[in-house]
Amino acid sequence: MTAKSNCTAINIDFKKVFLPSVYVLVFIIGLAANCWGLKSMLVNWKKLGNVRIFVLNLGVADLLHIITLPFLAYYENKKWIFGSTFCKMTRFCFNLNLYGSIGFLTCISLYRYLGIVHTMRFKGRISSHHCVAQSILVWLLVCVQITPDMYFEKIPPSAPYRCFDTALDKNLKQYFNYSIGWTIVGFCVPLLIILGCYGHVALVLSRKDNLQDSVKERSLRYVVTLAVLFSVCFIPFHVFRLLNLKTRILKAEGTCQESFKSIYVAHQICRGLVCLNSAINPVVYLFLYNDAYVQFLRMKERVRKSLGRLSLVALNSTSRTETPESPI
Repeated sequence: MTAKSNCTAINIDFKKVFLPSVYVLVFIIGLAANCWGLKSMLVNWKKLGNVRIFVLNLGVADLLHIITLPFLAYYENKKWIFGSTFCKMTRFCFNLNLYGSIGFLTCISLYRYLGIVHTMRFKGRISSHHCVAQSILVWLLVCVQITPDMYFEKIPPSAPYRCFDTALDKNLKQYFNYSIGWTIVGFCVPLLIILGCYGHVALVLSRKDNLQDSVKERSLRYVVTLAVLFSVCFIPFHVFRLLNLKTRILKAEGTCQESFKSIYVAHQICRGLVCLNSAINPVVYLFLYNDAYVQFLRMKERVRKSLGRLSLVALNSTSRTETPESPI
């Protein structure tokens, strides 16, 4: 039901718990995973091939966002106390990570597409210089896309304790139009490229019997990782960001619907989920470099055995401290 009246307030208490929890979790896991991934990659730099350049840039993009998460966690639970400039910087780092990740995942997809589908045609023809040039181009294109966001005010003069991730109400229509173009160029186009690449790769892998099973398995694992990233992190975020902006515009015009609350809640959940890409991206490294995957499985097995021994020790200690019942 639509009504031209004041919209009822939305309970945002869940956001004060959900978003800080996600930010802290991503900060811990993402920092550890990216540092481990980058260290492993540098140790095995020559074995990984030219795709290592894209993976390195992907890790850098993740770390730039991860270092801002403690400040965002504090803000979502309390209030913003770090000033207007740093507010814009944290939002810039988030967008740099998000669209940088999409850009470098697209580059990796194209690289693997050429390596699998057009093996003989491009073998040895894609040099490290080409990959460096493509990486620079990705950074430049991402910066061109997200720089206009910096010109939109993020902190309301009447509420200096807030730090908007989009724009103030007075600029919503301009920001909405900008977001549509931004979503098409920065998200939809790369998504179509990735779908095209891996649709063709899947077709070729199903027909080629001379490919090693390990190559097919790594390609399949990478496709599954991309599917998780886009279905859980990227697609819901872009859909509900635009929907939430539209509801804010309608509310500013005095139009209210009951569905606005659900859209707002879904948008906040998607804001948390999209941050998970910084923790999931290092998995890409495992599936591009088989030795790293083996090392990861060995490390996981060692951790499992260590936890098992600790549990056994704790159980034995508890048994010894129990006092036997006195006979009646």
